[in-house]
Amino acid sequence: MALRLSLRELEVFAAITESGTVTAAADSLSMTQSAASQALAALESGLDASLFDRVGRRLVLNEHGRLLLPRARAMLDAAQDMQRLFDDQTALHLRLGASTTIGNYLLPEQIARFRQAQPQAQVELMVANTADIVDAVAGFKVDMGFIEGPCHHPDLLVEPWRDDTLLVFAAASHPLAQGAVSLSRLAQAQWVLRESGSGTREEVERLLLPHLGSFGEVMEMGHSEAIKRAVAAGLGVSCLSLHVVQELLDSGQIVAVLAALPTLHRTLFRITHKDKGQTRGMLLFNQG
Repeated sequence: MALRLSLRELEVFAAITESGTVTAAADSLSMTQSAASQALAALESGLDASLFDRVGRRLVLNEHGRLLLPRARAMLDAAQDMQRLFDDQTALHLRLGASTTIGNYLLPEQIARFRQAQPQAQVELMVANTADIVDAVAGFKVDMGFIEGPCHHPDLLVEPWRDDTLLVFAAASHPLAQGAVSLSRLAQAQWVLRESGSGTREEVERLLLPHLGSFGEVMEMGHSEAIKRAVAAGLGVSCLSLHVVQELLDSGQIVAVLAALPTLHRTLFRITHKDKGQTRGMLLFNQG
């Protein structure tokens, strides 16, 4: 069957979804507005489907457009990789997404090693909570993601990446840091935890609630750095990755809370879209 669409038409379609207007999409692709409009019209004609709803001057993806977008992005990514296939001098371009603990404390070292081995490579890193990274991978906004919480998205492949240890901790001067603490007393403490949607929050609840039953008063903060500093200042107790708190632990500003809890282990995961091929950049990065 003869193809009724082209890569250029898909490129225009993807650019319009990013910018919201034909004019802005044309500018980003160094095209005339007329050429971009014609490409969109040809694509919609070839597919026999409208892809956008017209809302004032903006174009908003409709049901057909939302169905096409991930496939269009996957095809464009594959075409770009094919274009670089025989050109070793072309810089690799890798888009990564990571939940906050991984993005701030674990992935930078691997990115540094990758850039040392591939000095011409371009790496973009999106740092957000687990739910947002899952959405970014599902929408082909990043090539692959690294998350702390579970992922059940039907379009994504989920692989174990690393093991991680979580630590329940408090300021060295906190009453709960002065000796062994009962589980009931720990449960009733003031807790400082990540927000809902965070992979760390989900894992903390999964690992601790079977032993504590519930948390006492909970204060939510959107960043692990803020949590560990607040706890070090005496605000309450928390549970974060050992990678996050190691510096304050070594300095003695915080200590592990002594309670009858097992060692808290979790698995960190790498996620990719089922329809996305492994680019050369992805393969090289995963070897690091």
